[in-house]
Amino acid sequence: MRTVLYRTPKIGPEERRVSKAIGALWRRMQSKSLAHPPKWSGLTARMLRARAIRGSNSIEGHFVSAEDAMEAVVGGEPEDARPADWDAVVHYREAMDYALAQSQSEDFAYSKDLIRGLHFVMMRHETTKRPGLWRPGPIYVTGASGGVVYAGPDAERVPDLMAELVEWLESTEDRASIAAAMAHLNLVRIHPFSDGNGRMSRCLQTLVLARAGVFDPAFASIEEYLGRNTQAYYAALEAVSGDRWRPKGADTLGWVRFCLKGHYQQARSAERRLKNVTAIGAAVELELARFGIDERAAVPLVNAAMGDRIRNPGYRRDADVTAQVAMLDLRALVKADLLVAEGAKRGRSYVASPRLTEIAEGVRETGPIEDPFEGAAAVD
Repeated sequence: MRTVLYRTPKIGPEERRVSKAIGALWRRMQSKSLAHPPKWSGLTARMLRARAIRGSNSIEGHFVSAEDAMEAVVGGEPEDARPADWDAVVHYREAMDYALAQSQSEDFAYSKDLIRGLHFVMMRHETTKRPGLWRPGPIYVTGASGGVVYAGPDAERVPDLMAELVEWLESTEDRASIAAAMAHLNLVRIHPFSDGNGRMSRCLQTLVLARAGVFDPAFASIEEYLGRNTQAYYAALEAVSGDRWRPKGADTLGWVRFCLKGHYQQARSAERRLKNVTAIGAAVELELARFGIDERAAVPLVNAAMGDRIRNPGYRRDADVTAQVAMLDLRALVKADLLVAEGAKRGRSYVASPRLTEIAEGVRETGPIEDPFEGAAAVD
């Protein structure tokens, strides 16, 4: 007997309008990304990936600094992340890399094995959580007060439910943003694993976008948005089915609208970030030329201008220089009043000087991002 998943709601004119606007934004960003200098579009993509993995893991209580999130993206080493938090973000990044690589396969197919494999990569550092295996028994999600806020369906139903989800993923003709939202909803409500279900659901949402041909999911995923709006995220999930698996007759429109709003605002934010990085980069290069400093320092300076802390190892990687050259460059940037040194010896780091901040603020676009449904402002 066929099991019923949560179904895509009837999509009205407003939802179609917003979904089309999201698609137009993605296409526009693809064009702009290709038109901008690769070093700035590439830096923006790395920033977005770092914020996505940081946001997704923060929802689960794994917090790392913006700098360490960037290190996770580029395969570097953490500065101050706790081992458990570092393992979580690194393995999440590896699972996402695997998902995106698979999405490009000519013979790609959704399968239970693919989903279990992604879970194994994501959770292999926590062997007690049965990475890559369905949960063996009941599962409960507790709230901040310790009470149960959600109980997943019985464990013996999980294989059939996941088989139906895979079948649906292979056959759906929903728009990418809507299909991704429904894939997320069904996986997180099935809660097929002993742990990591939220992260897996967000990973699957991005995979659906990648399979739909979104040019770079880093510009399209809503993981950063969900990390910033966690309580609203939980409320949107709870509004669908309350505290248990109840797909029959469930109203999923609110969830789809929540995700569409997230995609729209995240896409607008990503578009703005690309514009800002490029504008700040051009301004920084003028300053470097004025002081006779090599333009290799531009990318690290833009990172600092965007709020990150710069350390010698990161500077070496971004500027592609030796440790000695990095030290000399950083000294020159401090002397030029573009960076401020903090700490001493091995603990030394560098932050944007007031002058660099002023330069960035002079070209940075700021302000609220509109709610695509209501026209109300939402803070970027």
